[in-house]
Amino acid sequence: MAGVCPELVETEIKENRQWKMPINNQIACSWVITFSDEQIWEERNADPSVYIHRIATNPLFRGNNFVFWIVPWAIAYAREHGKEYVRLDTLDNNTRLIQHYQDAGFQFLGMFDLKNTAGLPDHYHNVPARSRSK
Repeated sequence: MAGVCPELVETEIKENRQWKMPINNQIACSWVITFSDEQIWEERNADPSVYIHRIATNPLFRGNNFVFWIVPWAIAYAREHGKEYVRLDTLDNNTRLIQHYQDAGFQFLGMFDLKNTAGLPDHYHNVPARSRSK
């Protein structure tokens, strides 16, 4: 993915935070989780949460609504790890994706401007606002 440094990906792999959904011996979808996302969630980062990032669908499998498959998995995973919330964020101008997340059961928490994007992947920079959902 453009803008994601190799060191970040290596760390995610070492920490077993990258997940994939194989279908017919192909990776249909992948995503990353973390238990802390302070730069995005600020004071709400103290809440016991699992944060989902970079859901990516193989173009051959588009239209399968994998977020509807990921959500039940993420809820169970969060419970197994003593977390109450499953959270994600997206760009503010992606109203279609925000609606898709709401259709999958996420509650839209509103728009906000990032205060500090240092060290975050490129897609977090120079964006006027982001949306948060849980």
